[in-house]
Amino acid sequence: MIAVLDSPHLVFAPVLLPLATAASMLLLSEKRRALKAPINIASTALGLLLAIALLLRVDAQSVPQAYAVYLPGNWPVPQGIVLVADRLSALMCVLAGSVGLAALLYALARWQHAGVYFHSLFQLQLMGLYGAFLTADLFNLFVFFEVLLAASYGLLLHGGGAMRVRAGLHYIAINLVASLLFLVGVAVLYGVTGTLNMADIAHKLPLVPESDRGLLHAGAAILAVAFLAKAALWPLNFWLPPAYAAASAPAAAVFAILTKVGVYAVLRLWTLCFPGSGDGLAPVFGGSVLVWGGLATLAFGAVGMFASQQLARLAGYSVIASSGTLIAAIGFGVPALAAGALFYLVTSTLAGGALFLLVELLERSREVEVGPQQIDDGNYALPAFLDNEPPQNINLDDEEEALIGRAIPAALAFLGVSFALCTLVIAGLPPLSGFVAKLAMLGPLLEIGTRAAWTLFALLIGSGLLAAMALMRVGIRHFWTADERPAPRLRVAESLPIAALLLLLVGLAVQGEALLRYTDAAAQGLSEPAHYIDAVMRTRPLPQPALPAS
Repeated sequence: MIAVLDSPHLVFAPVLLPLATAASMLLLSEKRRALKAPINIASTALGLLLAIALLLRVDAQSVPQAYAVYLPGNWPVPQGIVLVADRLSALMCVLAGSVGLAALLYALARWQHAGVYFHSLFQLQLMGLYGAFLTADLFNLFVFFEVLLAASYGLLLHGGGAMRVRAGLHYIAINLVASLLFLVGVAVLYGVTGTLNMADIAHKLPLVPESDRGLLHAGAAILAVAFLAKAALWPLNFWLPPAYAAASAPAAAVFAILTKVGVYAVLRLWTLCFPGSGDGLAPVFGGSVLVWGGLATLAFGAVGMFASQQLARLAGYSVIASSGTLIAAIGFGVPALAAGALFYLVTSTLAGGALFLLVELLERSREVEVGPQQIDDGNYALPAFLDNEPPQNINLDDEEEALIGRAIPAALAFLGVSFALCTLVIAGLPPLSGFVAKLAMLGPLLEIGTRAAWTLFALLIGSGLLAAMALMRVGIRHFWTADERPAPRLRVAESLPIAALLLLLVGLAVQGEALLRYTDAAAQGLSEPAHYIDAVMRTRPLPQPALPAS
């Protein structure tokens, strides 16, 4: 029995709230510009609370998978717009709200002043994300995709500069092509099935005549290319590292979840319309392409991280590596592996967002002017310890002064600890949640035992090793070099969001079992698409109120 949640209006609230907030801020005059920041914070925080409430509502059900189905226009299915919340979509909404709130708080220090429409664009970005995760038909998925992409164009160019404009043009061009393919794929599927509702498409697929199967597969393939281009699948990901490196820190942090929208779209549509056998031996339609494409993307991202000399580009390649891992795991069609992949999706997105915020602080600390260095030209006597011999077993610095008793500046200590935590999560090293996520995927891969499974097994370990070496090299350059630069100065508004994301990652490691139970339930629901189809198709419009008698 499918449990349809009470208060279905809660499903629509995360989409309506940022839309109303963006519209209200556009109506504010320049004299009231100072009001935009508190309005944005309040709306983003309330949106996160709504997403958490939706997740708790869904997870409270005793059935394997619960759904909240909402008809905004009160039209019958499949003619009207449908929004659906399940464990997967609710989890993605909470993830988007968490990263969005952290990025917004970070932007309040200075980035909000770099453009007039920052706050409105930020709310439209959140609206597109929430809508893409909650919609249940392909046309509105396209609409929400375009909303979030249009907002991302503005956020990428926010702050100006030649580098941002150059990277932004490439980013816009590739996404416009992907959107065109998206529209073509949707048109082909509509021509074959006569509907755009995802549940209705899945319901009608067995009825498609054999003569139209080739056209159906062509439409699905075109749609997959559009999704995978947005998910940064190799070789369609050349645009991502320069674009994410050029974006401002808060925009790049939000972009860490944009690639996951493409991954989510593939996971949602493919498990719903093209389910496999669930044992990895008969995977979903195009599963081999997803698996080997994901493996190539993971390898490309790992090598890119190891070869990067700039921390911002390294963070971009880490996003590519995480997308490759998720796409490859989806292609196997195994619920146990999908559960570990969903855990990995959460941890990699949070760590990526924190790293993008941290990049600016680390690079800013290296830009402090360093005074002229004194060169030993032979005119200075070398230090001699004749009359003032130092104590035994004491470490000395380059100036022959004792290191004992020196206090590490608080700002430098914060940067060092934060960078170390990001390194542990991204590389998948114990004891943090990145290790738990990779461990949750390694077990099912051993049980599958195919060549592709062993390849992913080896790449998960090898990519973690390359990521650890790359990030350690960056850490040595930022924290262990002997440059005589003063301690960095950090703003509290910039430090708190990073600390919050990292504390959340630590909490996920402590409560890893609870999150694994949740992701396992979400994966089981995806492997049983009949529940989703029944919940949507059985939803009826609310009865119209009776008119008073004249």
